[in-house]
Amino acid sequence: MNVDPLEFEKPIVELERRLVELRDQSEGHDLNLESEIRKIEEKLNKTKLDIYRHLSPWQRVQIARHPQRPFMLDYVDRCFEDFLELHGDRKIGDDEAMPGGFAQLEGRRCIIVGHQKGRDTKENLR
Repeated sequence: MNVDPLEFEKPIVELERRLVELRDQSEGHDLNLESEIRKIEEKLNKTKLDIYRHLSPWQRVQIARHPQRPFMLDYVDRCFEDFLELHGDRKIGDDEAMPGGFAQLEGRRCIIVGHQKGRDTKENLR
């Protein structure tokens, strides 16, 4: 899914695009653009800090609702090992919007509970 960046994130996307261009030019043509690449990287880091430190309440909501934002189970897949999801409450049923289970984090056993919304309308209506 290719989603347009949020309006306030466009300067970040433009700097990232420029950085990719410079790296491609540097590799493909034996050009030494390291100093220019470093300048863009520094500007990119500063721009990210400036933007994300000064978000308005509405911009925070936009980020929280972004369609490409990782969901709870995405974090579980990337951060934990041996996740065993538990299903149902043994009385009424299973709430797919409230996954939980056992996992390991750096060798330590833990219990994970979170909320998981659907990725599209069909999943949200299940």
